[in-house]
Amino acid sequence: MTDNLELSHQQQRAFQPQKLSAPRDFMTPEVLMNRQLPLVLEIGAGKGKHALSFALQHPHKHLIAIERTRNKFDAFAKLVGQQKSSNLSAIHADAIAWIVHAVAPNSIERIFILYPNPEQHNPNQQWLNMPFFEFLLSRLQVDGEVVLATNIEAYMDNAEQQANEVWCLPNTRHKVASDSQRTHFEVKYLARGETCWQLNMRKPDGYQTRFDNWQASNKA
Repeated sequence: MTDNLELSHQQQRAFQPQKLSAPRDFMTPEVLMNRQLPLVLEIGAGKGKHALSFALQHPHKHLIAIERTRNKFDAFAKLVGQQKSSNLSAIHADAIAWIVHAVAPNSIERIFILYPNPEQHNPNQQWLNMPFFEFLLSRLQVDGEVVLATNIEAYMDNAEQQANEVWCLPNTRHKVASDSQRTHFEVKYLARGETCWQLNMRKPDGYQTRFDNWQASNKA
């Protein structure tokens, strides 16, 4: 089984985490140094609609929600302060650099990527097309899952193909319920009558990446 899992993605161009500088004013959050609850990660949290709801609904999990855009993050951070959920950490940073410098291998239970930029003119920047996705999988626990949602069927078709052919991840694809309201984008798309898609990808036992033992020193 392990041999099959090594075949495809380890033939791809390798991500180079050692070349990424830490985000400005970077400090590893206490929750990552003293883990007491299962960790969940959200990439591209926007104004935090999903993150805030998830924290309330799952008090026994700690969600780390990352947003790069300043105005969206500021709105998110304000709401986090009002809600006062101790199991939610809002992070203003580029997700790739932050994950490289903050997150340990095999430490995350679930990763949400909800309605990312479809990058229709630059498909190399779609998440499952990037070498970084292998590094991201190294941070995921065995039997952990990546949850991807989009309203762009071509994006989902490509993600499903990559999950199967490149990343060798067991996965399921389904339509998002028409009354789902996880994010502002999801509410808008469904209200317009659009179909939204979700892909759940699981990291199986025996899965190997080239980064399973790699961790940033952060001593600079």
